[in-house]
This record gives sequence, structure tokens and C-alpha cells, in this order.
Amino acid sequence: MLKVAFIFPGQGSQYPGMGRELAESFAGAREAFAEADRALRFPLSKLCFEGPAEELQLTANTQPAILAVSAAATAALREKGVEPQYVAGHSLGEYSALVAAGALRLGDAVRLVRKRGQYMQEAVPVGEGAMAALLGMESATVEAVCRDAAQGEVVSPANLNSPGQIVIAGSATAVARAVELAKARGAKRAVLLNVSAPFHCALMEPAAERLGNDLDATDIADPRVPLVNNVEARVVRSAAEVRDGLKRQVTSPVRWEQCVRTLLAEGVNLFVEVGPGKVLAGLLRQIDRQAECLGVEDIAGLDAVLARTKSAAARQVGQTGHLSC
Repeated sequence: MLKVAFIFPGQGSQYPGMGRELAESFAGAREAFAEADRALRFPLSKLCFEGPAEELQLTANTQPAILAVSAAATAALREKGVEPQYVAGHSLGEYSALVAAGALRLGDAVRLVRKRGQYMQEAVPVGEGAMAALLGMESATVEAVCRDAAQGEVVSPANLNSPGQIVIAGSATAVARAVELAKARGAKRAVLLNVSAPFHCALMEPAAERLGNDLDATDIADPRVPLVNNVEARVVRSAAEVRDGLKRQVTSPVRWEQCVRTLLAEGVNLFVEVGPGKVLAGLLRQIDRQAECLGVEDIAGLDAVLARTKSAAARQVGQTGHLSC
């Protein structure tokens, strides 16, 4: 039996033109963009469809833009009758997942992530924070590198993405020391990333405090579909757990590899990356080469998911003589 998880990308997957094809083809996708435009009181949809890329790259624009495209793709899937049994999202993508699960209204979510982007950008002066990708190192080794490189400053794992791919964040000087230490201790690669702020580390505490106040003022419902959250990589089913996870997520590492392993343990056998890009599909291949992942950012992707779910349904009918719901 097919068990589907919708997984939602985070910052870095954006590109001009994203979501346009879905909006042209599906009423639900068009309404998702219209709702986002109304909530933010500016034409976010135009920025998604046309750019310019420089404006789309600004964190306060990127986060709601990716969320809107993911919501539009979710609407298109639902219009075709495809529903998930679980949802999860990478960092920003957790908000997209919660919209899909009915825990957050789209308008509230785009306003929240726009503020989230602003708060994260303002938490650390430009140039004082940094992030780096360390490839080919175990998590325990990365943690030791960060401890030894800190020297009284902040540097820690920020994204535990897949076996051998961990991103660190913190003070620029401490991250630079960690990069050199990682190279000396056998990292395949250790490279600074071109990012605007050191996300998911203790330096984001001012952002977490500001966003926490906004989250407390936002209506959050129990998710209708179970969520695997970033902070603990566990299944959550209540509004209180959702709110707590979103607050803690700002300063805590994204445990994406463990999120995927939790979904696999729950019996998920089809992952659908809902939104722009194919970043999560790439990470999934690194985590489990046998796991199946399809992406929906355009009509071709949607058609592939529909073909896969129809073939699974047909096989089930053939095996049992009837289709169970």
C-alpha cells in the first residue's frame, strides 16, 4: 500500500518563474498566490513568476515566495486527489508543511515567514555571522570540530542534512576556524556558504524571541496530517507541539536526516517534494538510495505523481480485488 509524505523545501530553492505553470493551470494554485498577495499587500506572485532574481533572493521575500509556491503545488495535488499521510519541511519548509496539514492558514503563514526572514536577517550584523558546509564527516566529529573552534564564540551544527553533509553556523571567525579544523581532520570538503545570516544557531536568539511573540499571537490548529518536526525529528499531532517546535527551530539545528528516517520508520514509501527545486530529492538519495521521491513544481512533475499513485491503486485492486480507503 502506498504511504505518501509531502516534503517541503527551504530557502535556496527559489528561482524566477517558479509556480507560474501551476497557477496558469489550476484554480486552487491561483487562489493560493492570490491569498499570499492579499496577506502581504504586495504582488508576491509577480515576484515568483517574473523576478527579478535579486529581489527574490532577499530573505524577507524568499521565505514567503517559496511558501506560496509550495502551497500552490499542494493545491494542485489536492485538485487531482493526491493527499499525504505525513508532512515535513526543511527549515522554512516546516511552515509550508503546516499549511498543507491545516495547522496554519496560508495568509498567517506568509506573514510569519516574512517577519521570520526579517528577524533572522536583523539578528546579526552583516559580516559578523557565517555558515559553512562540511562534507564527508560524521556528526560527532563535526560537533568536536565546533567545540574546538569556538574559543568562546558561537559555532555549532545548523543543518544535519544527510550522511556526510552537515552545515555549521555561528560567528564568522569561529566558523572560519572550524572550516580549517575540518579540513585538517579529514573532511572531503569544507566551504563557506554565501548566505546572509548564520541561521539555526544561538546567535539567532533575538530573532527567536521576536518570532515567538508573533507565534503566540497566531491561531494554530492541531494538524490534520501528522507532522515530523525539525527540532526533534518526531511525529507531532497537536497545536501546542507545533508552536513549540516553530519557536525552538530558529536557534536549533534542522535534523533533516533524522526526519527522513522517522518517515521511513512510519512506513512512508513515496516522498513528494512539493515546491521549487530538487534539493530534498538529492538529500533523500544520500540518506536512502532505495527511497522513492518525485517532485511537483510544474505540470510534468504533477503528472508523474498522478501516474505513480494511479499505478499503485491499480496494483492494490489487482491484489485484493477491491480498493480499500
